[in-house]
Amino acid sequence: MESRRLVLLEDPEPERPLDVLALAAHPDDVELCAGGTVCLLVRQGYRVGIVDLTQGELGSRGTPEGRLQEATEAARIIGLAVRENLGLPDGGLADTAEQRLAVIRVIRRYRPHIVLINAPECRHPDHSAAAQLATSAIFFAGLRRIETFDEQGNPQQPWRPHHVLHYMQAVPFDPTLVVDVTEVWPQRLEALQAFRSQFYNPDYVPSEDEPETFVSNPTFFQWIEARARTYGYQIGAVYGEPFLYRHGPFGVRDLMAVLQYEKPYR
Repeated sequence: MESRRLVLLEDPEPERPLDVLALAAHPDDVELCAGGTVCLLVRQGYRVGIVDLTQGELGSRGTPEGRLQEATEAARIIGLAVRENLGLPDGGLADTAEQRLAVIRVIRRYRPHIVLINAPECRHPDHSAAAQLATSAIFFAGLRRIETFDEQGNPQQPWRPHHVLHYMQAVPFDPTLVVDVTEVWPQRLEALQAFRSQFYNPDYVPSEDEPETFVSNPTFFQWIEARARTYGYQIGAVYGEPFLYRHGPFGVRDLMAVLQYEKPYR
C-alpha cells in the first residue's frame, strides 16, 4: 500500500521538533475533540502540528478535496506549525506493517514530546482503529532496526514520544485530566466551523445529495458545548476538554508546578 501524503501547511522550521503532535483518523477529529487544547497550546507558544490519517472520503457530506481545504483553513485559525494528510484509506485503517510505516515516518519527522491520539473506544470503527495504529507506530518508531527514510532519501533516526493522551470522542471515559479551554473557546468554535460541510454552519448550503448526519445538525453542536461545560464544571472552569493518559502513571519532579491550577472546592 502506498499512502498519498499531502502537506497542507508547510513547516517553516523543519529542523525544529514539534512540542505536540495530534494524530487523527479524519480531518476535523482534532478540532472536534481537542480543538481548544491545541488552540491553547499554540497561544502558549508551543509548536503544534496535526496529521490526519485519511481524507474522510467516505463521509456523507462534502468531498475529499473540500475537506482538505477546510482542514487548511482550520489550521490557519488555530495557528498550527504544520498540517498534513497521509491519504490512508477511510474505512480501512488497520494496524498493518504498511500503515504503521507511514505513521512511523511522521513521528520520526516531527519528534514530538507529546502525542494526542483518537479515543480507544468510539462509535466510529476508524477512531479506535486509528488509536491502535497510532500506539503501535509510536512504539515501533523507537526501534532502530525498523528503517525509514525522509523525502530526500535520508535515513530517519528512531524517536519515541514521551507522553501519549487519548482525546474523548463519542464514548465517554473517566479522564486522567481536563484542560481548561475557556479562554480560547470562541477560536475553537471558529476552527471547528471551518469544516462547513461536516458540522452545523448557518452559512453552508448543502447540495441535494448531502443528507443531514449525526454531526451536522444544530443539536449536535449544542451537545459539543454542553459536554465542554460539563467537564469544565468539574475543574472549576467554564469549558474543559477531557483526556486519558496512556500507560500511566507519569513522573513528577515539581508537584506544585503540576498542581498549580486552582480547583475550587465542590
